[in-house]
Parts: sequence; structure tokens; C-alpha cells
Amino acid sequence: MALSTTEDEYITLGNYYAQILWMKQQLEDYNIFLNHIPLKCDKTSAINLTKNPIMHSRTKHIEIRHHFLRDHINKGNYEIEYVDTKHQLANIFTKPLAKDRFYELRRDLGILEIS
Repeated sequence: MALSTTEDEYITLGNYYAQILWMKQQLEDYNIFLNHIPLKCDKTSAINLTKNPIMHSRTKHIEIRHHFLRDHINKGNYEIEYVDTKHQLANIFTKPLAKDRFYELRRDLGILEIS
């Protein structure tokens, strides 16, 4: 259980990265090779936590299994890209939005309105 939103985002990023690795391997089985799959995050403190190999007293309680992503980033296998909240397309699925913002994100995702 995460004690802060930074930890929650950090743990979630690790879970996403594991899924990306799995999907990438599945595609390679069909001779489809992807070099760069962007992992984007809108929380700079979570990104900093993935880049810093030194454990701080505030993060030492995070279970070892959640440092999977940090280990891959430190090896240079992957990078996390910052995306500001305004351009975070996933917000349509995770946050209550005003009608105009909802329609804007829906358009950006290429989702059409069914009449």
C-alpha cells in the first residue's frame, strides 16, 4: 500500500512497464520489433524516484518488487518521459473532467461520438 501519491505513481509505473515488456515480447514472437515505447508520467517526483538509486528514509519502506522499473532505468534499458497534466490522455479514464476537457481528450484519442 502506498503512503503517498508519489509512491502510488511509482508503483503504477512499474506495473505498466512490466506490461509493456510482456507486450513487446509477444510482438517479437510475431517478428514485430519495437525499439522505443514511451512511458509517460505527469508526476516529476515519481520520475525522480525511478532515476535515483539511493534509498531515502521516506522511500525505504517500498517493497523491493516495486523497484523493478528503477533497475531497468538505471541499466539504461528504458526512459520515462515527462508529460504535463494538460496533455495526459489517460486522465479521461482516471479523473472527473469538465465536459469540454472530456471532449478534447476524446478527440485527441481519436474516439468518435456515436449518434
